[in-house]
Amino acid sequence: MSSVGMRPCGDYKTDYGRDQTIFETTTARNFVIAGIVLACLMPLVADRYVLSLMIQIGYLGIAALGLNILVGFTGQISIGHAAFFGFGAFTSAYLNNHFAIPVFFCIPLAGLATAVVGFAFGLPAARIKGLYLAIATLAAQYILEDFFARSYWFTGGPSGSIAQPFTLFGFSFDSDRSYFYVVLAYTIVAYLLATNLMRSRDGRALVAVRDHYLSAEMMGINLTKYRTLSFAIAAFLAGIGGALYAHYLSVVSSEGFNLLLSVQFLAMVIIGGLGSILGSLLGTVFMVLLPEAMDAGTRALSGTWIDTALGLKDNVVFLRDMAIGAVIIGFLIFEPDGLAHRWRQIKAYWKLYPFSY
Repeated sequence: MSSVGMRPCGDYKTDYGRDQTIFETTTARNFVIAGIVLACLMPLVADRYVLSLMIQIGYLGIAALGLNILVGFTGQISIGHAAFFGFGAFTSAYLNNHFAIPVFFCIPLAGLATAVVGFAFGLPAARIKGLYLAIATLAAQYILEDFFARSYWFTGGPSGSIAQPFTLFGFSFDSDRSYFYVVLAYTIVAYLLATNLMRSRDGRALVAVRDHYLSAEMMGINLTKYRTLSFAIAAFLAGIGGALYAHYLSVVSSEGFNLLLSVQFLAMVIIGGLGSILGSLLGTVFMVLLPEAMDAGTRALSGTWIDTALGLKDNVVFLRDMAIGAVIIGFLIFEPDGLAHRWRQIKAYWKLYPFSY
């Protein structure tokens, strides 16, 4: 029987190159391009509130991507990611204020400086793992928090530090509509570079360290090199995200980079999907929009019988905080593999429909 005009009955990859492509199909690539085009049009139709949320998703998504490379792809736990996020924010503001370096260059320089700090704190990862490594990264969180509070020359102390607006060729990106494009550009570049990294030899080595470090070492992979490298990469992306955050808010204060923010970063990568580039962004969207949805529900129920039940006031405010925690816990119970896994299942269902069994 002639095979002319017949389509393959499955999705087969016959060589290693096809298995490592960024986009599995032309349709997937076109969807991504269409999404970027739609994002570029958002400032033309969205209000300031929506743009503010999208900017927040952008710079937090870059930092969460770095943590996912460390935790999800390399298997190294870290609960001090917020400190590196803050270091990048203060470094970019410091370079611009004291050396008159344009913000355009301060942001990548802040990422590099944060990578050096992350590399230094990642050195213990060469010898310890598990809970011991978690304690070491917790120590990094508190050490940098104390550094932020005491180093008036660097952070401004309790008063904080001023961060100038992003400028390029004499144009100041000092509004949400203009700064959105800056964050969008950095987000696209960061996710593209991370995707290509995981397709490279170094990226496969990071995954090997996560899956079975003894086997990886027997294959000639330098565990010390790749464990510390993962910390440096995670810190670099956290520094980039922190710098974008600083020049968006214009004021950087040390109180915002606490342990709670580190836990929120961990929640982003776990909910989105460990070991997934797309999951980093999906988890960030979930964690940014969940409090907004709960606030909307709080305003809708304010003044109702639920708000004044049991003779108490503002019940809804407490229920909102409880609901956020309950949603996260429920999500981890019923969807432990993250949003990225669910998205893959949805794609597989429609790809094989109507024979989706």
